[in-house]
Amino acid sequence: MEKAISRIIQAIGNKEKILIYGDYDVDGTTAVAVVYSFFREFHSQLEFYIPDRYAEGYGISTQGIDYAAANGFSLIIALDCGIKAIDKIDYANTKGIDFIIGDHHLPGEELPKAFAVLDPKRVDCDYPYKELSGCGIGFKIIQAFILTNGMDINACYQFLDLVAVSIASDIVPITGENRILSHFGLIKLNTNPCVGLKALIDLSNNRTKIFTVNDIVFQIGPRINAAGRIDHAKDAVKLLISKSLQEAKDFSSSIDDQNNVRKDFDLKITEEALALIEENVVLKSRKSTVLYKSDWHKGVIGIVASRLTEKYYRPTIILTETNGHIAGSCRSVIGFDLYEALNECADLLEQFGGHKYAAGLTMSLDNVSLFQDRFEEVVARRISPEMLTQEIQIDAKLHLKDIDAKFFRILQQFEPFGPQNESPIFLSKKVSSVGPAFL
Repeated sequence: MEKAISRIIQAIGNKEKILIYGDYDVDGTTAVAVVYSFFREFHSQLEFYIPDRYAEGYGISTQGIDYAAANGFSLIIALDCGIKAIDKIDYANTKGIDFIIGDHHLPGEELPKAFAVLDPKRVDCDYPYKELSGCGIGFKIIQAFILTNGMDINACYQFLDLVAVSIASDIVPITGENRILSHFGLIKLNTNPCVGLKALIDLSNNRTKIFTVNDIVFQIGPRINAAGRIDHAKDAVKLLISKSLQEAKDFSSSIDDQNNVRKDFDLKITEEALALIEENVVLKSRKSTVLYKSDWHKGVIGIVASRLTEKYYRPTIILTETNGHIAGSCRSVIGFDLYEALNECADLLEQFGGHKYAAGLTMSLDNVSLFQDRFEEVVARRISPEMLTQEIQIDAKLHLKDIDAKFFRILQQFEPFGPQNESPIFLSKKVSSVGPAFL
């Protein structure tokens, strides 16, 4: 971190052009919005860059580096991506462009030869909390910059609402530091959100306008994601860095339209995928789902993978064709390490990356059938019957007489709920319904 901050200070002092580069999902766009919004207040030689999901694909792209070189950028701060971009960073080095990588994904055996590599999952990193989101890494960069330069620490706290949105949307554990960031980020979101998030809140169907982690996941996150799925994620960043509410409303209206288009694609492809499985006895009996159709929209295959995982409750990969390659989005079930399973299929893949429960990949068309069989073999060998059975895990028995205002206040102290800090599920016995239930 010290090396990264010293390089940023040098770039600002020398009036170098800095490019803030990020992934096209919620985590990446919020990360770019946070870091860009902070540094633009005192450095004019600043731009942001989001790769095109369809033309460039995930992560650091050659096109992005060429853009930086052609436009005189000497420093790129990459957020939520880059930890495996060995060849791309080598290419940037030949162009005289320094990279600071701020990522939270699992590194490979070799780290990129960037100027600085920030990733709490590095084996040699002793940072005490390992599960920060990509936006959380961006937040740490500006926090370190503020501390190094003796600035007012409140200058970074203004971005906690965006950090909370990234934590909820990227499904990272809400434990440790993430729980603290989420707690204060939700307070900011519900009392004084940035104008971009305020515009999205105004579009939502949340009648109370009090947002929880769950509300972010289902109402704010999908709208931000829709920009990159249907058109270009730079629109999401423009929304999140807006300075006026009117400007934000214009961007949010466009993004809401894109979200409605996304829903239509999502529904159509999900129906087609379900039909493929239901019509094929072999596919129904497998321990995994790997489906391919060349005309499925790349922007929604991750959503479809999630829906099929919920339906059949087994590791699922949805594949489609894009730019002469096969792209895939992968989802898993509780307890099954998807990343390790993909690693056993690495010789059939051009690239892959992600987490234990969600990942992305690319391969050649020639390998689709081989991959379907290999992945099924790996899953069948690794997965246990318990992992293939969805369970309701009861935390405690609860008598109805014990549910009172005090109980509710204590329960609220466990919030914010999310991965690894799930909302408790209680069981009450000998209860019968005497009429319709209301929420």
